[in-house]
Amino acid sequence: MRIHPIRFLRIMGLLDGISLITLLLISMPLKYFADLPQFVTVNGSVHGGIFIAYFLAIVIVQLRIQWHIGWSILSVLVAFIPFGNFLFDYQLKKMQPTLHTKPFPKQWLVYAIIFFSFFDLFVQLPIMSTYALSVGATTFVAGIVVGLYSFMNTFGNIFSGIFTDKIGPFHILVLGLFTSAISLLCYQLVDNATVLLIVRCIHGFSSGFITPAAFTLLANMRASNEQGSGSAVTGSFVGIAAIVGPASSGILASKISVPNVLGIVALFGIVLLIGLFLFLRKSPLPKRDKKQVTEKFNWNSGILKAYGGAFFLMFSQGVLAYLLPIYVQDLGYDSRVSGTLLSVFGIVAVLIFILPTNKIFDYLNPQVTLFVGVLLLGLAQISIGLVTEMSWLYAILAIYGIGFAFLFPSINALLIDATTEQIRGKAYGYFYAFFSIGVVAGSSLLGALDLVGTSGFVFTGTLLFSFCIVVLFSFMKSGAAFVKVQHKEKMHHS
Repeated sequence: MRIHPIRFLRIMGLLDGISLITLLLISMPLKYFADLPQFVTVNGSVHGGIFIAYFLAIVIVQLRIQWHIGWSILSVLVAFIPFGNFLFDYQLKKMQPTLHTKPFPKQWLVYAIIFFSFFDLFVQLPIMSTYALSVGATTFVAGIVVGLYSFMNTFGNIFSGIFTDKIGPFHILVLGLFTSAISLLCYQLVDNATVLLIVRCIHGFSSGFITPAAFTLLANMRASNEQGSGSAVTGSFVGIAAIVGPASSGILASKISVPNVLGIVALFGIVLLIGLFLFLRKSPLPKRDKKQVTEKFNWNSGILKAYGGAFFLMFSQGVLAYLLPIYVQDLGYDSRVSGTLLSVFGIVAVLIFILPTNKIFDYLNPQVTLFVGVLLLGLAQISIGLVTEMSWLYAILAIYGIGFAFLFPSINALLIDATTEQIRGKAYGYFYAFFSIGVVAGSSLLGALDLVGTSGFVFTGTLLFSFCIVVLFSFMKSGAAFVKVQHKEKMHHS
């Protein structure tokens, strides 16, 4: 007999509430008044394990019951309030008879795979350069180690795009998750800089398989009139990965070794691989006639704008990652401030992605939102280099987050509108190759030109404005409508 997801949540919630009460009312007093800290150590570990199980129960309920996301958020919040779980259990008990399980939403598994792909990328940022130095690399080689991942990602993206169209996204996702997990485990074998370079090549290439295939599968699963908001939801998982990845790896690396941190990421990938076989293996591939199979990739206006937007978005990101920490340090602030600034941009972007504001991308022409996004990024880049007050920097990074939130769904929607299912894999392969190239180009170009501080930010803003003008003229020349023409079609299946 299967246990109802709400019942499972209630059980884990009560256990979490009991462990919290014993920690606060028994273990903590014993530590401070009886000098027995071991009770806090044991009770704290037990409480942490139960909370993880409780959080997983919330995720299961969200996926199987599919209640309003607000209930999941409330479920998390009550866990931090003494006796909160007990009061919430009373509400859950009343709700349980009215809540029924629903089919597993397969798109959420694909969202998790996208999160894994970008989490894998962002986890590396704060730890890879220092790890390279620790295994004997020079500072020059350490720089190559960091950039090699994105460089090899480019080739993996193109490979994925070509073969996604030939054998389907499911098979490429299986290959990508399996090889990425193996390459992450290979860091356990690194004992010198040469071996690290080899592992980085394999890791970057294999990880490049995942993103084009996942985005192609999602695009083929969504209704044509929901591509904008759907891309925004997808962007929220990218944003969350950008917020959680660096912070979690920095904390874990202070407790365990870097290879073990990457090993934990590998285990996450293996879990997703199992889920892929369980829930998406039976997903049918699109039927294709001979005409569709021989359809050629066409570099049309929509695709070029999407690729240009992808390149300049990540060019801007590369510049921000390179210049902002240096600029903040030159202003006399602690280096940790640059991390909080980047978190502000990520949080603002994620909020726009997940709140009802994401519906704007279903109604406005993606060329319009593309223009707004690039314009805001350019304004933010120039403004960063012109201010010295921390309060202004936080405000500007919030504007940057709005620009990012407008740009990411726009370029995805443009690409989807400009392609068919038969060539969409290859289109996404090139698309994420431009992403990878943009990251490398942003930091390396400014480094080569020796542009730091204000001059670097102004140079980047000027480049973004130039692309903005190109987008505006193209939009005006095409005579396209400001608002999308809504389609009656509800769904086209992968």
